[in-house]
Amino acid sequence: MLAVMKIFIGNDHRGVNLKKIIIEWLEANGHTVENLGTNTTESVDYPDPAALVAKRVAAETGSIGILICGSGVGMQMAANKIKGIRAAQIWDPWVAEYAKRHNDANVITFSNERQTHGQIIGLIEIFLSAEFEGGRHGVRVDKINKLDERS
Repeated sequence: MLAVMKIFIGNDHRGVNLKKIIIEWLEANGHTVENLGTNTTESVDYPDPAALVAKRVAAETGSIGILICGSGVGMQMAANKIKGIRAAQIWDPWVAEYAKRHNDANVITFSNERQTHGQIIGLIEIFLSAEFEGGRHGVRVDKINKLDERS
């Protein structure tokens, strides 16, 4: 059973339809979702919704972010510029699980162009079901967080 979470979701113009599917699935599973992405296919610069989502996740402990663009890469890069964010692009089940278990990712990104909607829902489910292991991985995540302090 998935723990109920607060989830911020954002997208550019290439992720509008996928975002709607993800929101419907998340809400059907009891999650609280806040849509911070565009709702039209009019061109949007992906760093803008990525920053909105990342800033909200950084401000609300225990929340996560989901970002969607054409490749998932630009959103990941932009989100990782926000202090306290550990964004991971998710493309397979192993990465979905270990991004949480070992890296305590708090934002996940997806490609609307290279992944099917069904695959993405499955990967989100795996990510949400995983738990951060802490221990030696906690030490490593602390080191990542300290990089924020140094920059």
